[in-house]
Amino acid sequence: MGVWRRWILPITRLVVLAAIAVALVRMAFFGTTAEEASEVPTGSVVESQVPASIATVVNDVTVKGSIQPDPDVPVKATLQGKVSKLVAGQGATLADGDPILVIRQETPVDPVVAADGTVTQPKPKVVTETVRASASGSLAELGVLVGQEVAVGDAVGRISPPTFRATAPLTAEEQYRLVTQPTSAEVAITSGPAPFDCGDLRIGQQAPADGAGATGAGGDTGSTGAAESASTGATVSCAVPAGARVFPGLAAEITIPAGEAPDVLTLPTTAVEGLADTGNVWLASDGGEPEERAVGLGISDGKVVQITSGLAEGDMVLEFVPGAPAPEDDAMMMQGGYGG
Repeated sequence: MGVWRRWILPITRLVVLAAIAVALVRMAFFGTTAEEASEVPTGSVVESQVPASIATVVNDVTVKGSIQPDPDVPVKATLQGKVSKLVAGQGATLADGDPILVIRQETPVDPVVAADGTVTQPKPKVVTETVRASASGSLAELGVLVGQEVAVGDAVGRISPPTFRATAPLTAEEQYRLVTQPTSAEVAITSGPAPFDCGDLRIGQQAPADGAGATGAGGDTGSTGAAESASTGATVSCAVPAGARVFPGLAAEITIPAGEAPDVLTLPTTAVEGLADTGNVWLASDGGEPEERAVGLGISDGKVVQITSGLAEGDMVLEFVPGAPAPEDDAMMMQGGYGG
């Protein structure tokens, strides 16, 4: 028993402590080499790819705008002379062709000298002209008085027609999507009647006087990314039918049918650099850099675009144009994933 306590137990303790010390030294100086070597990444980053596939592209361009009254129609003098009579008063409701005022023109006639030398002054030559309404509506302004001199072309009043147009600004992207000239559109009024057809569709530059109204209630636009795109100054407008009850300033959504391409080769718009007429895509490769290729483009619905040349069905291309900013939806998803 004394030998155990005096020799064996102390020696055992020394052996255990020595083993622990050796293990600690090994871990400190040599133990992590194998672990670090085993943690070297062996994978590779594979860029997302999509195939060129057959689909139907419906090119409906949707923009947001507002309801605006048709511009006032000026009433102009058609004869030089004096206003002799006001037939209609300001605020009167007029039909096309209704009389508004009468202008009287007096032209002096040369005196007549008789054989006996007597001079007779004939009465002046009198011509009257009735100025009529060139459109139906309310006589919003009548700016002349009886006896006032007017010249041909002078504005003597304004008629406010009882008609309206749905108007919205267009971005460059939306203009490029309108590859044909539509003649009508569908209009939906916020908190208003059911969507209705809207004819006499026009696309052009917005008149300065109407600029504020066209962008007031409709500062947003309906296509992908258009909310952040600057308006080009161009507008689209169409005539509200007589049976639709609307008011100036109401928010309106205008859907313009701009073509349909059934069973055509398509790609997501994120995979194409350029979205009108011509573009570039990047073909995936097993090794090395992707191959850039020019393609022909047809119509687009804002999410997919028709490929008219340069690719065949099944060709794999990069889903995102190299160097392009990430789509907003993907960026938000990444923020949500990392941010918890």
